[in-house]
Amino acid sequence: MVKINFIDHAGTTRTVDVDAGATAMEAAIRNAIPGIDAECGGACACATCHVYVDEAWQEKVGPPSPMEEDMLDFGYDVRPNSRLSCQIKMTEELDGLVLRTPERQA
Repeated sequence: MVKINFIDHAGTTRTVDVDAGATAMEAAIRNAIPGIDAECGGACACATCHVYVDEAWQEKVGPPSPMEEDMLDFGYDVRPNSRLSCQIKMTEELDGLVLRTPERQA
């Protein structure tokens, strides 16, 4: 199990456990994290699981794929550290990952 720290736009932190190999979006849905809608169920076909990767974790998480970048165009308040949580596959290396949710989803 690895931990993800979700921080909402008001600053509330929720820490959840997730199995390595699952996505950050799956962890959010299973734990009812506010601000993650995941309307497409993780198919990278919407931008309703948009998150901001904490600066300290950006290199480990890596950049978005071209398809993910296209979907982020539909996100709300997209920033250089924006990612879709459905595209962040959790590994032991990402234990303690910090993700912030935007004020709202697209």
